[in-house]
Amino acid sequence: MAAFVLVRNCVLPLHLYYKVEDHIWARVEPNGDVTLGYTDVAQTTAGGILHVTFRPVGAFYARGKVVAVVESSKWLGALRTPVAGTLVATNPLVAEDAGWVNRSPYRRGWLVRFRPENLERDLQDLVTGEEAIRAYEALMAEKGLEDCVHCEGYEVPE
Repeated sequence: MAAFVLVRNCVLPLHLYYKVEDHIWARVEPNGDVTLGYTDVAQTTAGGILHVTFRPVGAFYARGKVVAVVESSKWLGALRTPVAGTLVATNPLVAEDAGWVNRSPYRRGWLVRFRPENLERDLQDLVTGEEAIRAYEALMAEKGLEDCVHCEGYEVPE
């Protein structure tokens, strides 16, 4: 199976976990930390990302708490963490140029990294692989979402 699939031209890496309704992906790092970012669907829906403001590193955040505020040409919204834990890093590249969320949502455009409190519990509320594909197909049909649009320089995940 490929490393990613296209759902209505939206890239979905199969190894990631997703909170589909919030368009957030989560990647478990080798050291057990969890990296979060916005999906290809999110970057298309939001339009050009203009600015990201991060909450303080070193603080504990419960699931559902705001860890960043994202402003785009069409939208202002909160990134709510799907995992509880200590915020250990924010992406300095995105702080300098928020457009990385559009150009590289799964690689250089990641947003925050957590040291999770109870990863096993939190992953139960996320979907991955074939389940994520089905969930995105259903959500996009239900909401009437258009195909994803990729900006110049868009980086396909490895």
